Amino acid sequence: MAPIIHLVRHAQAVHNLTTLNHGMHDPALTPHGENQCLELQSKFPHHDSVDLLVCSPLQRTIQTTLLAFDPEISRGVQCVALPEVQETSDLPCDTGSNLAKLKDMFKDKPVDLTLLPEDWDSKVGKWAPEQEAIERRCRDARQWLKTRGEKAIVVVTHGGLLHYLTEDWAGCEEFQGTGWENTEFRSFCFVDGDNENASMEETTESRKRRGYKDKPMTKEERTQLRKTVTKTWQTQGYEKSNRVKDMKTD
Repeated sequence: MAPIIHLVRHAQAVHNLTTLNHGMHDPALTPHGENQCLELQSKFPHHDSVDLLVCSPLQRTIQTTLLAFDPEISRGVQCVALPEVQETSDLPCDTGSNLAKLKDMFKDKPVDLTLLPEDWDSKVGKWAPEQEAIERRCRDARQWLKTRGEKAIVVVTHGGLLHYLTEDWAGCEEFQGTGWENTEFRSFCFVDGDNENASMEETTESRKRRGYKDKPMTKEERTQLRKTVTKTWQTQGYEKSNRVKDMKTD
């Protein structure tokens, strides 16, 4: 049986304070963000059932995982950095540190970096900030998660990436480049019979917990909203169009 996936957006980092900080490379959590992690730890209701922690390899997502999910780490649950769930854009704030620096930064911390290739932070090829590449990475991530043997997995990632990972674009205009608040969590299950795309849908319990009463969008509605959102994000610099990529390679 495929695992339940608890998706979490990272806590407040320095770049969340102002867009002027978007030029900072791989920013850390703020003191308020660290407090948010402790609040998340106290209110997250599924600590006892989680048997794998997965996080984006950026500094803020690793920090959020280690702080908010210390109960899991304390009982030996593995924490794995997965490059496919890094943030979508190539802004400095959304670009991770190179592997050597990460190993040094977290050398005494229980985070497994073995899935990171040397070019994971390059933002080219597989890691490019273009729609097709992002969708492919998210599909790869979902397939990887779906075939895991654990029963419940926490994935700590980013506001923009979460819309691609869930293929759910509802509310994406609520915050800057996302519909997810810092440290917001939602729970998902995999759709039966969809092995190729490994689509997920939010659980009824999760929707009730966050007071979401609207009827879920149809596939066609989600597709149309995705088109609208990606055009907006391309204008804002959170994503690049495939046309820009093609022009660069001419």
